[in-house]
Amino acid sequence: MADLLQFVITGITVGMVYSLIAMGFVLIWKSSGVANLALGQLVLISSWVTYAILVQAGLPPWLGVPIVIVIAFCLGWLIERFLLRPLIAQPILSLIAVTLGLSYFLDGLITFIWPWSVDALPRLFPQDTIHIGTAVVSQEYLWAAGISLLLFTALTLYFKYSRMGIAMRATADDQMAVQACGIPVTKIFSRSWMLACAMAAIGGILMASIGGIGHGLIDTGMKSFSVVILGGLDSFLGAMIAGPIIGLVENLGGGYLTALTWPGIKEVIPFIMIIIVMMIKPYGLFGEVRIERI
Repeated sequence: MADLLQFVITGITVGMVYSLIAMGFVLIWKSSGVANLALGQLVLISSWVTYAILVQAGLPPWLGVPIVIVIAFCLGWLIERFLLRPLIAQPILSLIAVTLGLSYFLDGLITFIWPWSVDALPRLFPQDTIHIGTAVVSQEYLWAAGISLLLFTALTLYFKYSRMGIAMRATADDQMAVQACGIPVTKIFSRSWMLACAMAAIGGILMASIGGIGHGLIDTGMKSFSVVILGGLDSFLGAMIAGPIIGLVENLGGGYLTALTWPGIKEVIPFIMIIIVMMIKPYGLFGEVRIERI
């Protein structure tokens, strides 16, 4: 029973970070129809930039973490402005191929700058463990869940009440109508990438504080993609709900199936879920079913 509670708590908290990263993917997809295949590399490079600022440059976390988020905003702007904007009105496959190329570029850049490939961030949260029933939980998990929940709330309010947030939601439905209202669609695309990169950066910091920095963070981005598939490509609510589901199933499967199968089963479970969901409900739990004429 103690193990079950432990797996449930850690699985749900990690799944909330998956949801945060997945919301960045959904935001880009809804606004521009581009599948960001560089999601995992954005998570990884953000964690390494955090390492460079906090460890190599020696800045305190209260100053270094906001700088990382600002850098993430700038990176998102650069990606949209110089890689994707020139391809507006080009086939969607060209846009997806650019994000795939970006993922390989970032992977090579990370290896070039930080060739040792594995490291750890300094402690960002209190080290004392917390007892929840029979489970003993590290505070990193609880802080990660709390920060993710706070950001979910802030993003929901932003998209619902702010002028730019409303415009971003409207762009997902009708880009021509938004353009006719005098709002440049390119501005929406740029803002979407900036927010998505910031969410990937925060997710990377939270995951690195839990498990350290390594290429496993790229898998975190891919697991967030499984969250998107389960929840629905165009659904923020789906991303928020599907993340804890993926995290919970992954943790329970890793805890109970490892002894029966093979040690790497935990890493495979999210992708098994993608295959099952695609066969049963291709649009995800909350995705909009679109019928297109041929």
